[in-house]
Amino acid sequence: MARTMRISTRNATFQQWQALLTNRTKRQHTGEFLVQGVRPISLAVERGWEIRTLLVSDGPGLSRWGRDVIDTAGAPRAVVAAELMRELGGKDEDTPELLAVVAMPPDDLSRITAGPNLLVVVFDRPTTPGNVGTLVRSADAFGAAGVIVTGHAADPYDPKAVRASTGSLFALPVVRVPSHREVLDRVGELRADGVPAQVVGTDERGPVEIAEQDLTGPTVLVVGNETHGLSAGWREACDQLVRIPITGAASSLNAASAAGVALYEAARQRRLA
Repeated sequence: MARTMRISTRNATFQQWQALLTNRTKRQHTGEFLVQGVRPISLAVERGWEIRTLLVSDGPGLSRWGRDVIDTAGAPRAVVAAELMRELGGKDEDTPELLAVVAMPPDDLSRITAGPNLLVVVFDRPTTPGNVGTLVRSADAFGAAGVIVTGHAADPYDPKAVRASTGSLFALPVVRVPSHREVLDRVGELRADGVPAQVVGTDERGPVEIAEQDLTGPTVLVVGNETHGLSAGWREACDQLVRIPITGAASSLNAASAAGVALYEAARQRRLA
């Protein structure tokens, strides 16, 4: 039976959990992050992620959902004072029933399963955690095999990114790598194994409209930084740069929105094929 501890003051353990919300270095050092919300916690448990601690409010009794999560996860529990749970939950008005401390998986590109229908999204140096989470959600919705975040970038395990993904972070692999080189090495391995992966970048000045580019084969779809677009390294590496035609006063699309449009186009072509 999982052990239970009680936290009623802002002691060292509470401060460690609090740091997971605001301190990326602390998350990386401990290899864990704090998960808020019913759907993200449910998916983390359902998809078999390592739950290191379940935080349970000392308020009213648990709902059926809460009891099911505790029974399924089988993780160590901490009963936490309601006011401390509110601080960790990020909401002033509601006391979360459960929170979860979850272990990060390794940043290993082999977690993304390759195959003839491969569709992977690369987000190059994103600056906003919310955009990372939104892109992960779209990638999940449109059937991508995984998301790769390259370069000096916002953290996919930031609570804003986890919330914006609405749990999709736990449904498909999200891998961080230092630069485009690691991705290109992996693409080279796939090609050597007979998987003809193409690298397609989105760019507002791309010479080809996205609907004219064949996205039915194995594809690595690259989306650039919100402000500066694709890096020079990625521009050189792409087999093709495509543009999304837009009208109106908007000069460009938000990066996560552009990714959603590109993913929809890939899914549309694949359905027709």
